[in-house]
Amino acid sequence: MRSFTAMCRIWKVYTTAVIACFVWTAGLRAAAPEYRAGVAAVEITPREPIRLSGYGNRSKPSEGVLMPIHTKALAIAHGRGERLVIITTDLIGLPRAITDMAAARLQQKYELDRASILFNSSHTHTGPYVRGNLPLLFDIPPGDKAVIDAYAERLTDALVEVAGRALLDLSPATLAVGHGEARIGINRRQATEKGVIIGLNPGGASDPDVPVLRVTGADGKVRAILFGFACHNTTLTGEHNQISGDYAGYAQEALERANPGVTAMFVMLCGADQNPNPRGTTELVKQHGETMAREVTRVLGQPMTPVRGAIKTAFRVTELEFQENDRDTFEARLQDRNASRVRHAKAMLQRIDTGQQIRRYPYPVQAVSFGGKFTLVALGGEVVVDYALRIKREYPGRDVVVAGYSNDVMAYIPSLRVTREGGYEVLDSMYYYGLPAPWAENTEERIMGTVGSVMKAVR
Repeated sequence: MRSFTAMCRIWKVYTTAVIACFVWTAGLRAAAPEYRAGVAAVEITPREPIRLSGYGNRSKPSEGVLMPIHTKALAIAHGRGERLVIITTDLIGLPRAITDMAAARLQQKYELDRASILFNSSHTHTGPYVRGNLPLLFDIPPGDKAVIDAYAERLTDALVEVAGRALLDLSPATLAVGHGEARIGINRRQATEKGVIIGLNPGGASDPDVPVLRVTGADGKVRAILFGFACHNTTLTGEHNQISGDYAGYAQEALERANPGVTAMFVMLCGADQNPNPRGTTELVKQHGETMAREVTRVLGQPMTPVRGAIKTAFRVTELEFQENDRDTFEARLQDRNASRVRHAKAMLQRIDTGQQIRRYPYPVQAVSFGGKFTLVALGGEVVVDYALRIKREYPGRDVVVAGYSNDVMAYIPSLRVTREGGYEVLDSMYYYGLPAPWAENTEERIMGTVGSVMKAVR
């Protein structure tokens, strides 16, 4: 028989080995990717000439394709049940009639919560007209309407397809976030003796932030790059009638060309009162896209902050009110020399006559956080930069990115300051969006109250 001392030595060796094995496997678990991610892209370039959106001066269908456009999806899962799908589009904007339909299909097929589905549009002004968005931008002949209707059906299918493909592509991944800056935009609200016009305002509010989310696979290779910026995709003006994604499209293309196998995705932030500067030529749109891609590449080459923790999502709808409007206002506007104002007045009178007058509008507010830190706030409509600056001030420890043009693009969303200043974003734009009047002065506080609600839910 072994001596008691020998047995003790054997037991000591055994327990040391067990402890070492436990520490080693625990280390493996700690090093293992915390998330699973999937990515997909589907081309949504129209099959035939189609009216382009964004400018009312175009009078004929598109004349070719400057560059293909896409919808892309990034799916992220954490733990057993937490999932998120971010769907981006090279489009002017998605109305809720389309996002509600696509979201309902995704909820049913993949058992997702509505709060876990985020739609965003780049707001390119050289993309196809999207049914339901800017409904009074121009008169649509029957032939053009049939093309637009068919495209809307294919687009809805594409949104569901791209999200589904991303969800089926889930595999271990790590996330990291960083920030850069770009100066390709300028505040466009220029004060004049006759009021605020769309021009150049170098001293106006702006947000040069370029947030970048990097998604890396278990093999160490980058799989997806999600980046954003707060500036209109209007480098190409109304004289251009070819399909493209404007500077955001060129930036994505440049990043994917430089990083084979990577999917680059653009999220439009709160750029409603920002325009590219300078603008107007294809050379400039490529230049701005390459500038953006270089800054994203620079951020990727610097130390980035790891993203960790549970995914939390929240989605709320608040009711926004309009300023006073009545039949007399619209009847008087029938005599206006501006065709868009007359078209708007006729549409509003028809709604009154059929009992469909709009008094309030359901406005979506969404938030997504990772571990209560890195947080994406998604607001509907064309949101001016004031909202992003205010939300960042009020939540300084959360690394907040604020996106506009999300889930429903129904109108411009001015701050109280902008509302009181007036101008295109406050009044004239409503003629094209088919809404009755400017938003009420309580709009900013109503939206911010809902932002507070979703931020509390995801902390």
